[in-house]
Amino acid sequence: MTTTPFIHDHALVEAGATIGARTRIWAFVHVLPGAVIGQDCNVCDHVFIENDVVIGNRVTVKCGIYLWDGVTLEDDVHLGPNVVFTNDLYPRSKQAFELGRIVVGRGASVGANSTILPGVTIGECALVGAGSVVTKDVPAHALVVGNPARPIGYVCECGHRLSEAGAEWQCDTCSRRYAVEAGLFRLIQQG
Repeated sequence: MTTTPFIHDHALVEAGATIGARTRIWAFVHVLPGAVIGQDCNVCDHVFIENDVVIGNRVTVKCGIYLWDGVTLEDDVHLGPNVVFTNDLYPRSKQAFELGRIVVGRGASVGANSTILPGVTIGECALVGAGSVVTKDVPAHALVVGNPARPIGYVCECGHRLSEAGAEWQCDTCSRRYAVEAGLFRLIQQG
């Protein structure tokens, strides 16, 4: 099996960009110098990746996404089609701005057509529902929806919604059990 990344003939990956082994870059993707994309990623059609972007391993970036400077996607992140990232909280034409960094934590998923504002961190394994507008940090494993995005529950590492079981949360799909203590999510039983 080859470890060479696949770069479509109609993609533009500029010199100085780093593309990991077995990553697939599809048509009409533009990757600027300095961008780092990990191994085993799938970057779909019509994606733009700016210089100061870091993408971990096994990340899926669906069609129509622009990743601006300051965006970090940790390992195993999934971005649905047309997710919007903004890195300037007070945009004005032709003025310097303070870069608002965005971090999407390991295993998190962001639904189609969601908007992520600058300065936001989306926690590990969190799920942002389609069309949501994320204006503040999202805790690990939280399920958030709406405009502005608000928590409505929790999701398992496997991606399924958790059920409340007394003081714990359980996954009916994989049988993992979690506890929330002092606002932190902790696995207490493997599935």
